Amino acid sequence: MGQFIRDLQTYTFLQYAFLAGVLSSIACGIIGSYVTVRRITYIAGAISHCTLGGMGVARYLQKEHGFSITPLQGAVVAALLAAVIITVVKRYTSQREDTVLSAIWSIGMAIGIFFISKTGGYNEDLMSYLFGDILMVSQKDLLLIGALDLIIIAVVLLFYNKLIAICFDGEFARISGVKVDLFEMLLLLMIALTVVLLVQVVGIVMVVAMLTLPAAAAGQMVRRLWQMMVAAVVLCLFCTTGGLAISYQPDFPAGATIIILTGMVYFLVTMVKKIRK
Repeated sequence: MGQFIRDLQTYTFLQYAFLAGVLSSIACGIIGSYVTVRRITYIAGAISHCTLGGMGVARYLQKEHGFSITPLQGAVVAALLAAVIITVVKRYTSQREDTVLSAIWSIGMAIGIFFISKTGGYNEDLMSYLFGDILMVSQKDLLLIGALDLIIIAVVLLFYNKLIAICFDGEFARISGVKVDLFEMLLLLMIALTVVLLVQVVGIVMVVAMLTLPAAAAGQMVRRLWQMMVAAVVLCLFCTTGGLAISYQPDFPAGATIIILTGMVYFLVTMVKKIRK
């Protein structure tokens, strides 16, 4: 731990990793609370795996055709597109929701693998997106993560009550005049942006755990949604910073260490809650 604190004051890559953890924790705690209360973890899973398609296409265009686009920017486009498709299909077709999500999940990953295979050279950084490598965050990525963070916070502040209404009772919200379909799409778009932030930290495979476990633990400690958001942000910050510090000196994979610490916090909170009853 001492080595981590000393190097944090010296090395830029470690400072970038710390900042990425802080920025992603804010969005994760806020949006994770909505995901947990609304019980739409499976939608977050479909969006996260679909981002591999955007990353693969972006890397292919970047390396083979010289386009100025990064895999993270490709992930943003793919995640937003997946959120729009899910909303439209749910609203205008009679298809089973689990079938649609499975299709988006698998087709998105297949597109990513296809374009990665057609891209020359070894795409090591794309593999890091699959399992997460917070130590590879660049200054450009940090600016993008910070911008996405500001968008999420602004939207939540503007539409806090309406988003609460559709999360707890959609039918009552519709009767009360809330444009449920519009705000459901807005919520999915914010989930998509948050998934992109977390992919950089813990990877596509583990992003759902990071999005749900801190919020679920926070939900056992407080009653109101805004309190749950604040508690979830604090837990996310503790887990990302703690996981980064624990993994640094023994060279453990940072993303996996963060998830293990997050899982331990969740089970600890659950046990304490059970004992106190």
